[in-house]
Amino acid sequence: MIKIVNVTKKFGENKVLDDVNLIFEPGKIYGIQGKNGSGKTMLMRAISGLLSLNEGEVEVFGEVIGVDRDFPKSAGILIEHPGLLPEISGFENLKTVMSINKIVSDEEIKKAMSDFDLDPNSNLKVKKYSLGMKQKVGILMAILERPQVVILDEPTNGLDEASVKKFKDMILNLKDDSRVIIVASHDREGLEEISDEIIKMELGRVIS
Repeated sequence: MIKIVNVTKKFGENKVLDDVNLIFEPGKIYGIQGKNGSGKTMLMRAISGLLSLNEGEVEVFGEVIGVDRDFPKSAGILIEHPGLLPEISGFENLKTVMSINKIVSDEEIKKAMSDFDLDPNSNLKVKKYSLGMKQKVGILMAILERPQVVILDEPTNGLDEASVKKFKDMILNLKDDSRVIIVASHDREGLEEISDEIIKMELGRVIS
């Protein structure tokens, strides 16, 4: 599980996370709902090891982030903008990342792209992709290896209605007893369709 214990983060006098305490259990999809500036992105950055804390700690499956290890051991992360290489294609981006752990084959990459309405055989460079196309590659990059922790921040940004439905189906199919899935969005209705539990944030605090 993931434990957030008394987590506070300040930028100057501004608290972007204010004494946050949460537990995320495997086998569930958690929705983090809040407006821009609510703290949901900062919370996801803290879990991912991308944010140093002023107070508190984040424990991911028994390891304290920033103490036992810098980043979660098995995590798929999409926060803000997908980290893609602009001068190569979507398939080449995915192949580059998947070649590190060698869990996912080229055929599996191609099938996942086709299922998400991306052409795996296209030579179009990612820098010429639309926002929605880049988002799809970022989502696949985060989930294809079926990591223990999946963290997705506003994943449906730029997706059309049909692609949003496919995304929801993928996330529901990814859910199992060994995995924690956290999806942040300002859209509560969309989160309700996939989440077992919704956590609302406002001004850096959990309010429900």
